[in-house]
Amino acid sequence: MQDRIGEKKIDKYLDTTKRALEKLKIAAPARSFNRKLAESFLEMANSYFADANHFKQEGDYVNAFACVNYAHGWLDAGARIGLFDVSEDDRLFTLYD
Repeated sequence: MQDRIGEKKIDKYLDTTKRALEKLKIAAPARSFNRKLAESFLEMANSYFADANHFKQEGDYVNAFACVNYAHGWLDAGARIGLFDVSEDDRLFTLYD
C-alpha cells in the first residue's frame, strides 16, 4: 500500500541517507565561511538522521520518515550549492546540473 510507512520503506530511506552521509566530503576550505556553513548543514543532517533512527526504534515510523527526509534534504541542499563534494553522484544526491 502506498498510504503507509512500513519498516521496509523506512529502512530503505535510512539506508540511502546513511550511504549519502558516508560518501560526502566537505568541499569548502578549512578557514572559510562556507566551511562553517557546510559543518552546520552536516550537523543538522546528522541530528535529524539520529532522530530518525530513534523514532524508528520506538516504532514511530511517521516521525522517523519525516526526520530522515529532513536529514537528506540538508545533504541535498549542501551538495547542490557546492558545500559538499559528492563525486557527482546524482543517485544519492540532487545536484544542480
